[in-house]
Amino acid sequence: MDYKQAGVDVEAGYKAVELMKASVEKTFIKGVLGGLGGFGGLFELDLDGIQKPVLVSGTDGVGTKLKLAFLQDKHDTIGMDCVAMCVNDVLCSGAKPLFFLDYIAVGKNIPERVAQIVSGVADGCEKSDCALIGGETAEMPDFYHQDEYDIAGFTVGIVDKDKILDSKNVSIGNKIIALPSSGVHSNGFSLVRKIFNIGECDLNEYHESLGKTLGDELLTPTKLYVKPIVELLKQVDVKSIAHITGGGFYENIPRALNDNVVAKIFKDKVQVLPIFKLIAETGHISEKDMFNTFNMGVGMIVIVDENDVDKTISILKSQGENPYIIGEIIEGQKGIDLC
Repeated sequence: MDYKQAGVDVEAGYKAVELMKASVEKTFIKGVLGGLGGFGGLFELDLDGIQKPVLVSGTDGVGTKLKLAFLQDKHDTIGMDCVAMCVNDVLCSGAKPLFFLDYIAVGKNIPERVAQIVSGVADGCEKSDCALIGGETAEMPDFYHQDEYDIAGFTVGIVDKDKILDSKNVSIGNKIIALPSSGVHSNGFSLVRKIFNIGECDLNEYHESLGKTLGDELLTPTKLYVKPIVELLKQVDVKSIAHITGGGFYENIPRALNDNVVAKIFKDKVQVLPIFKLIAETGHISEKDMFNTFNMGVGMIVIVDENDVDKTISILKSQGENPYIIGEIIEGQKGIDLC
């Protein structure tokens, strides 16, 4: 018996690396040293203009959204979700992502499928000016079904210590600006799958309200906010940022606040996407639970001084965003007031 008979195809691993090579190399930015195949990814820091460099790290996966990729046999966007979940998080400290590494565990190494997954990772990195400098593919027969896999990622960013975003700087009168999401992103899919009976329903069914099939809507990649936020941080004294992920408004917005303020959110200002209306209606979910689970159409919020609102919106619009005010900071014990 050899390793291949035990279920691990080393040759398939070599082929997967060759197939993903072009995707990976397109992400190589200044600072990348070496290439694929080493035991570690090398990155040389450019500290020009940074007085007190601080590294900020983030890690995450994609969760059960992967089930949608399996069912539709579509694997070229799920990697972008993984990148977004990591790089969007480090932005909240004011950091610019530098590099990314991925980990893909498969039941059976099908090189073409692995290459598709990595192409999505590379696309996410390229859109974030972040280098994909390494990764790992593990073939784990008998642990994962041969048609299933898991993916996780890890990113490192950099910020000057004096420019780290601190919620202590949030004060009464500050305005809360929303950046729209692209859909459900990568959170709440355990609930979504139950509501739509994923696995039994027709994912190819066209929904007029969505303007696309349910399957296409749910696989829409998580939006990347790196370029607009990095540009904003260069020009505006941003007080705080929150990435709206699992836990929705109620869990994530307070993470951007100090103990003496409340985020007052105007529900009628939130531009709720059609998919969330469909989820609420189909699952008979209360408004409170919707805002406590999903992003509701808001993928990220930035808190700025009232005098910086117009400038902030102008900069974000110049970066292709459609920002709008959804609330303000008022006095109170840390939390949100959804009114």
